[in-house]
Order: sequence, then C-alpha cells, then structure tokens
Amino acid sequence: MELAFIPSPSRGVLHLGPIPLRGYAFCIIIGVFVAVWLGNRRWIARGGRPGTVADIAVWAVPFGLIGGRLYHVITDYQLYFSEGRDWVDAFKIWEGGLGIWGAIAFGALGAWIGARRRGIPLPAYADAVAPGIALAQAIGRWGNWFNQELYGKATDLPWAVEITSTTDGRVPGTYHPTFLYESLWCIGVALLVIWADRRFKLGHGRAFALYVAAYCAGRFWIEYMRVDDAHHILGLRLNNWTALLVFLLAVVYMVLSARSRPGREAVVEPGTEPSDGAGAPEESDGSAADGEKGDADAADEDAPPAATADDTERPDETADGADRARDVKDGADSAKKG
Repeated sequence: MELAFIPSPSRGVLHLGPIPLRGYAFCIIIGVFVAVWLGNRRWIARGGRPGTVADIAVWAVPFGLIGGRLYHVITDYQLYFSEGRDWVDAFKIWEGGLGIWGAIAFGALGAWIGARRRGIPLPAYADAVAPGIALAQAIGRWGNWFNQELYGKATDLPWAVEITSTTDGRVPGTYHPTFLYESLWCIGVALLVIWADRRFKLGHGRAFALYVAAYCAGRFWIEYMRVDDAHHILGLRLNNWTALLVFLLAVVYMVLSARSRPGREAVVEPGTEPSDGAGAPEESDGSAADGEKGDADAADEDAPPAATADDTERPDETADGADRARDVKDGADSAKKG
C-alpha cells in the first residue's frame, strides 16, 4: 500500500457554461506569458526596445504550436491514422500531444520571420528568450499531469503520480512522474543559462545553444524512463536519438561560434545604443560648459598674440640707449666746431 503519492486530477477540463477550460491549454498559455515576460526583461537589458520580444512572439508562438503538433502527429501517426482511429483527432491539440523538437524548429522559423521584418539578428533574440523558453516548458509539462500522460515506470516512491484513467490502454497505479522530473530539469536549465550568460557574456546564439544542449541532456534520461508507446531504433526510443543528435549539434555550434565570433553583440536592435558600455568613444554632450569652453577658445584665437618677455624693453636698457645717443650728438658738435 502506497503511503503517499501525487494525485492526478479527476478530469482535465472544467466547463464555464458552454466554455471548456482545459488545464493543458492553461499551462501552455501561462508558459508563453512567462517566456515573453522574461525574454522582454533580458532583451531590454541587452539594449533592445520594450515590446520587441512580444512582437516577434506573435510570429514564433503560432509557428511553434503548429510545428509541435506536426512532430507529434508524424512520429505517433498510429494514434490518428491506424484502424479504428479518427484522423480528425490530429487537430485536437487541447487533448495533448506537442513535440518540443517540432515546436522549437518551427518556432525558430516564425521568430526568424518576425526578426527579419524588424532588422534584428535572430541569434541575439534567441539568446534573450532561451531561459524563458525553458521555464515555459517547465510550466507546460504540468499540462501532461492534467491529462494523466507521459509518466514512467511503476513505483511506490512517495512522489509517485497516481494514474486513474484507463483511456488508450492506461493501467491505473502509481508511476514515476516523468512530467515532474522534466519540469524541474527545465527550471534548472533556465537558471544555468541565466548564470552562464552573466558570467561569460554569451552572444551570437550561444546562450540558446546552451539551453538546447542542457535540455537534451536531461530529456535523454527522462525519455528513457517513459513507458508510453513510442517508435524504437536500435533499442532506444526515437526521442532519445533526437535528443542525442540535437545535443551534439548544439555543442558543435557553441564551439565554432565562440571561435569565429567571440564576445556578444554590441547592438541588438537598429536605432538603439550599444549595451554593456560598448560602442563609440565618449563625445561631448553639448552642455553649457562645452559651449563656454568653445567660446573661450574662439576668443583666444581672435586675440592678438601677447607680448613676450623678450619683446618688452627694460627701463635700464632704455636709459642706456638715450645716453649713447647724447654722446654721439656731442661728439658730432665738437667735430663741427673744430
């Protein structure tokens, strides 16, 4: 008998009159708001304008949702297109089923479109929103709890999650809460990226690559614990291979980027000032003091040169000159008389 466990909700949707309020959807929406909020703060700190992150998210979020759903439907096509299944269910995103790999890939495409329209480098934008994306994933994973899905092997640990649903072949019992493990891991990834970005001044997409690599490292072992149906290749789940491949690509990018483009971008948005004190040398701010200094300099240029000490006659030199002139004059008078 289990002494303790995490109970699952009896249902994942509440009805407010004719309007269904789904826990899965709420988790996704809250995650998006957190990602935009944190991304906006980081973008402003990098020298960008307020609101830019939200403007680009208008492109990134819909693309991400479409990509996430496509990846899920393609890799788990048997859930929607096999015998006895209704293909219309493939469009019921509120029932769960978003692949993070497709969400990031298509979300990046949408962000590229939005960033290009504003003349913003996509790597700088990706660095700003990376920790927020990790937190959005941490929140979104609780949507799986509402739907009683994505759990691990059976266990009697105190933090096991209780599954009561029998839908799609589920067997009631207590299991490893892999959704919780991944949620906590994503929070750790967000904190890691924030710390590393402050410590090493990551730029040119390296903060985003760190997020990808760190997430994949956790996803690999968490995915290995899951017991839901999945395609296997050489004994590993498809998502294990995907996590391994994406991890290697992220690490390679970080190494090559650090060699070719060290440091971080000084300007992340056209028309803004350089961040972190980088930029052009300090110039005059046009203050009154500068104006007075300019007037004084102009007056000095117009004034005649001042007499030097060598140009000024001394009193004793002037007297000696007068005596010598009188002696010459007396000599001339004596010669005239003689």
